[in-house]
Amino acid sequence: MDQLNKVLEENRYPGRGVLWCRTVDGSQLGAYFLTGRSAASRARLLSLDVHGDLVVAPADEREHDHLRHYAAARQSGEWLVFGNGEQVATVADRVAGGLPLPLALGGLDYEPDPPIFTPRLTVIAGGPTGADAWFGAARRSSLDRASTDRMTLQVSNLEPGEGILMTTYRSDGHTIATGTPFHEVRTTADNRSALLEELWSALRPDLRIAAAVFEPGRLDRVDILQA
Repeated sequence: MDQLNKVLEENRYPGRGVLWCRTVDGSQLGAYFLTGRSAASRARLLSLDVHGDLVVAPADEREHDHLRHYAAARQSGEWLVFGNGEQVATVADRVAGGLPLPLALGGLDYEPDPPIFTPRLTVIAGGPTGADAWFGAARRSSLDRASTDRMTLQVSNLEPGEGILMTTYRSDGHTIATGTPFHEVRTTADNRSALLEELWSALRPDLRIAAAVFEPGRLDRVDILQA
């Protein structure tokens, strides 16, 4: 199990990422971050909207782009749903409607953005115990077929200092490919502020856009860093 900052530092362009972890002080926390290369990708802000959702919105007057602008986190009853696209709202509505969590993550597709076809990453976390998380990933096959590969991962009772990380991409600085399905990671962060700083400092300064750390049931207290 590698250190969280090492995994991110070695990935020269992680794209967008979701993290569920337990910090050293025992806090169960989620995190979301964005990096980007193009001017359009970088012209985005991460903030709470009037409905209490954590949203990725344009930093200027440009029109809404459904691949770049979306609710990144939404509280749905006892569960917090977060991820890298418009599917977050869809999954949150399914959870609110009482659909079992694995089914709430089902039927999603990767983004229609050739040639890389960005994966859709979604996490449902919290629940009655506050310690459970379900990860869903909708990915294009590395073979020739266009059908979606869908993966669901359940994580429970992480020990202090443990976490699960998913990123949309992996890159050596020259080529970009679909990210590794998931990483089991360790963090030395002893609280939410330290976790946010660990995430932020591990991302390349010329690519990072925003990062946020939040707790299920307390999304209104989200901590955000913005480039």
